[in-house]
Amino acid sequence: MTAPIIVFGANGGIGEALARRLARAGAPLFLTGRSADKIGPLADDLKARHGVCDVLDEAAVSAIVQEAGQDGEGIAGIAYCVGSIDIKPLKATKDEDFIQAYRLNVLGAVNAIRAAEKGLKSAKGSVVLFSTVAVQQGFANHALIASAKGAVEGLGRSLAAEFAPHVRVNVVAPSLTRTPLAHGLTSNDQMVQSIAGLHALGRIGEPEDIAAMAAFLLTKESGWITGQVFGVDGGRSSLRTKG
Repeated sequence: MTAPIIVFGANGGIGEALARRLARAGAPLFLTGRSADKIGPLADDLKARHGVCDVLDEAAVSAIVQEAGQDGEGIAGIAYCVGSIDIKPLKATKDEDFIQAYRLNVLGAVNAIRAAEKGLKSAKGSVVLFSTVAVQQGFANHALIASAKGAVEGLGRSLAAEFAPHVRVNVVAPSLTRTPLAHGLTSNDQMVQSIAGLHALGRIGEPEDIAAMAAFLLTKESGWITGQVFGVDGGRSSLRTKG
């Protein structure tokens, strides 16, 4: 058995798409999620090892990483597919909202990477984190999530420098993607059409769009790429549409 890729949040929209893509490529996987009822059937379907884990529980995350790497071959990759979509005006926020967003999006990733550092270095592995287009583009009512994901981008670049040349670390920054987490925004067809029109490619993202980039960054094919933030966003971060 070769070193596994650990997918945190594998039962989410992007996490599941990534897990399925990696499984099709024959990558050994260890899948994690908060719900045993969801992560178990997915792992069985993909013939992958799995465990239940709350990413805010540092001890639980450490135990998951130890179990994943128990064969002594290291950790080939970490994909931290856990996050939140907190959209509200600043006046409607509280300090705890910012703290919670930071804990989930940043500290959860820190817990995972810190626990896996030795195994990642042993296997010369790769780490993929997830940001949002809202960090580079200023969107109203996005202060909560943009500030947390901005920290994710800083974390990714810092760790890419700290772990080089043994471990590569990159960040994927999607625009609106049709996932369960974004259901409140993507369940309204009129809203989806309106937002799609803001993208040069004329549509919102699908989980497979994001998973394709993440899977590439977890493989040796991207072996000379580290410390980067990739906008997988239909052009929204850099292009203006007509009108």
